[in-house]
Amino acid sequence: MKAVTATALGRVPAGRGLTILPGDTFLVGYFRSGCTWSRFLFGNFIHQPEPVTFANVARLVPTIYSLPDRVLRSSPRFLQSHECFDPRYPRVIYIVRDPRDVAVSFYFYNLKVRVIPDGYSMDEFVARFVAAKVVPYADRVGCWQDHVLSWVRLREGKPGFRLVRYEDLLADPPKELAKLAPLLGIEPTAARVERAVQLSSASHMQSLEKKQSQQWMATRNTRQDIPFVREAKSGGWRKRLSTAAVRTIEQAWGTTMKELGYDLVMDAKAERELVEG
Repeated sequence: MKAVTATALGRVPAGRGLTILPGDTFLVGYFRSGCTWSRFLFGNFIHQPEPVTFANVARLVPTIYSLPDRVLRSSPRFLQSHECFDPRYPRVIYIVRDPRDVAVSFYFYNLKVRVIPDGYSMDEFVARFVAAKVVPYADRVGCWQDHVLSWVRLREGKPGFRLVRYEDLLADPPKELAKLAPLLGIEPTAARVERAVQLSSASHMQSLEKKQSQQWMATRNTRQDIPFVREAKSGGWRKRLSTAAVRTIEQAWGTTMKELGYDLVMDAKAERELVEG
């Protein structure tokens, strides 16, 4: 009865039950795939002249998990979502990231929000990550590969869908913004692109986080000794993951990783051993 009443009164976050409107555009990605940085980048590209901050990102680029449907209906309709494939989404920018980096980022986020304690084994976390046994809200959409393939297999190549690698967006934001501008209905002028990139830089976001961490739901009441915005780089997994952890991820998802352009360490190692042998 309480759940029914809360829903009727519009207190329950919309989530997958969101009312979809024809003009909607969704920024979608698996957890810790660079979606927050992308929210800032695209939000600053779209919204003029108000810069995106941690204090207003929920209003300018709302996530479907923080507000009820009745509120979101009147919000800006560039929305962030972690849902697996939903055929109702009219336009989608799907952010995919190397799952080895996703694993590291997700590990530190779970430390930050106190889901796992200090000293928790990275290898054990990776095993849980691959098996989609980390936290219920993430496990609900399946593992990284389940999530990625749900969108790639069912939407890639169709109108209104763009697949963007986090690494490519990070390496050349102006180029990727210019490619995505038509989907957003925006003229990618040099000034507009430069503004979006500058206001979404890692250093700027890190500075904002220090000042506004208690104003954003995702960082409020979390550990302040672990930043939400970390290195904002690709390839950090090479220093963080053990050989066993890398093997676990690559054996589980290697085919999909190669399809998306990610080189496999284990393939290279096996090739070297074959040559040297």
